[in-house]
Amino acid sequence: MNLTIVEYPDRKLKEKSKKIDKFDKELHELLDAMYPIMMQTNGIGLAAIQVSHAKQVLILNIPEEDGTQPIENLIEMINPIITSKEGEIIYQEGCLSVPSFYEDISRYENITVNFQDRNANTKTLDADGLLSVAIQHEIDHLNGILFIDKLAYSRRKKFEKEYKRMLKEKKTSN
Repeated sequence: MNLTIVEYPDRKLKEKSKKIDKFDKELHELLDAMYPIMMQTNGIGLAAIQVSHAKQVLILNIPEEDGTQPIENLIEMINPIITSKEGEIIYQEGCLSVPSFYEDISRYENITVNFQDRNANTKTLDADGLLSVAIQHEIDHLNGILFIDKLAYSRRKKFEKEYKRMLKEKKTSN
């Protein structure tokens, strides 16, 4: 399965992802194909919608202190639902679908999320810090929300202008 990252302003990123009810070979192939593309693009999380699959599927691999992301730390979440949230954390987020742009975003500091693994087993995970932020970021993708949608109006306008300029520069350098 050959996947590519969908980039802003592609309308596909606004699509709401559908719940998974078949935990089959096709789902496993999608999950297996998502990991290498996330790693090649230096990501820590990837939602299926970011590779053109509108399914409630996401993967995460938070780096160790030395910056490595061993595959045994990979978390696969299918049909995730946040069941509790508390506190606030401001984190500078980036996104594989909005390359080269970073912004401080407010998120819940601690969350509990229920989800299924690739074999339909139900799991619960308590997350804080970067893992909490990453899970919320990826679940937003499943609901058609980008981190830039959370910016204040004036900052969003500034982003649009900067992003258009950056895309224009990218085209002229190619």
